[in-house]
Amino acid sequence: MPRSNEGSEERLSKAIKMMAKCGRVMVLVSAIALTVAITFAQQGRKPVSNPTPEYPDVAKKMNLTGVVKVEVTIGADGEIKATNVVGGHPILVDAVQKTLKRWKYAPSNSETKALLEFKF
Repeated sequence: MPRSNEGSEERLSKAIKMMAKCGRVMVLVSAIALTVAITFAQQGRKPVSNPTPEYPDVAKKMNLTGVVKVEVTIGADGEIKATNVVGGHPILVDAVQKTLKRWKYAPSNSETKALLEFKF
């Protein structure tokens, strides 16, 4: 069974509510939702560090939204060894690729692949 991404969506929802209580208007934060779809092969690997990509300034100016899909190969040591962009606007893809360099997974006995989806 594929891994659920309810935890990240719940954390994002709580963060948005907390910022609203403080009286801050965070239109961009509420407009960006991160959904990471993890394939069945990834089921046993947990991300140890998975920061959210920043919404690029140029994308803000262009009112650019979209989805970036990236297939990643995760080494046995938990580092992302390779990425293959499946789809997405180049400006958003660049933001995702920069962020994926900081991702780290729990170690495993072998390499695995995962399909990640980022919604901006």
